[in-house]
Amino acid sequence: MYHYRPQVSFAEINRACLAQYPALLARWLPDGRLCGREWVALNPTRPDRHRGSFCINVDCGVWADFATGDKGRDPVSLYAYLHYLSMGEAARSLAKDLGLN
Repeated sequence: MYHYRPQVSFAEINRACLAQYPALLARWLPDGRLCGREWVALNPTRPDRHRGSFCINVDCGVWADFATGDKGRDPVSLYAYLHYLSMGEAARSLAKDLGLN
């Protein structure tokens, strides 16, 4: 028998991620470190050898790689970028990992 589960919104997933963002970033980007309110790490999607151009704001989730111009506004978009997923796939994966569905 199929049990309907309501869809979890992107906003809800992003809020849940932001509530524990430094810990998630430490898992997603273990070579990074907190500098002020930004997680600064090597970008694993390219041959990055120096920290400084790939930064994620731990308060609001905005992220950018200033060397490539890649950027996003929230944890779901960062997760999608890091794992080569669509936004929907990233949201579903994060919702499952965070126990939201």
